[in-house]
Amino acid sequence: MREFLNVVNMEDPPARYNIAPTQPVLIVVASEKQEPGSNLPERKAMLVRWGFMPGWVKDPRDFPLLINARAETAIGKASFKAAMRHRRILVPASGFFEWRRPAEKGAKSQAYFIRPKKGEVVAFAGLMETWSSADGSEVDTGAILTTAANNDVARIHDRMPVVIRPEDFSRWLDCKTQEPRDVVDLMTPIDDGFFEAIPVSDRVNKVANMGPEILEAVVEEALPETKKGAHAPPPSDQLSLF
Repeated sequence: MREFLNVVNMEDPPARYNIAPTQPVLIVVASEKQEPGSNLPERKAMLVRWGFMPGWVKDPRDFPLLINARAETAIGKASFKAAMRHRRILVPASGFFEWRRPAEKGAKSQAYFIRPKKGEVVAFAGLMETWSSADGSEVDTGAILTTAANNDVARIHDRMPVVIRPEDFSRWLDCKTQEPRDVVDLMTPIDDGFFEAIPVSDRVNKVANMGPEILEAVVEEALPETKKGAHAPPPSDQLSLF
């Protein structure tokens, strides 16, 4: 992973199989130092709380947990505008969990582990903010940018994380010369065929289940026939688990 992300201060992290909102996640940012022989900043790894908190929030208890940000609106939205301009990050992962929630009342939801077909690490686009409390303590927080699902994911959910390709890492992280409008082209669905969806058990829904067994494939629940007049549940802007 260190070579894939080209960071200067990271050993390969221990495997984690079920990261939930409010838990620490590994991210990559551009540092102030420059890469040797280049005018581009070095990259460094750090941990942030998964759950974005804008700097202007006074009491976190009165603010919703923002684990994701819509790529289409993040540039102009008050919560994310400053971070889009100054604090863009990469969030490395081996994949993400999502749920297919049938429209039929009482039908069972199906969990999936969605991963790159080639099995490599993937880097999601993200945003970071350091929130300061009244007593002076600080918490680094982050969110993952989402976009419309590609054809591989659309049968499960209408949204998916924004994937940043390795050749675009530097441009995405460069908040000095690349304004948000300059990186809009990166915040689009990844090509069809990049991901595969593995049906897994509902054990992923419990944070206490953190072992590799939660990635074991199960028999996929069949989609029930939709009755006339039935409607799908309203789409969610938040990924169920990461």
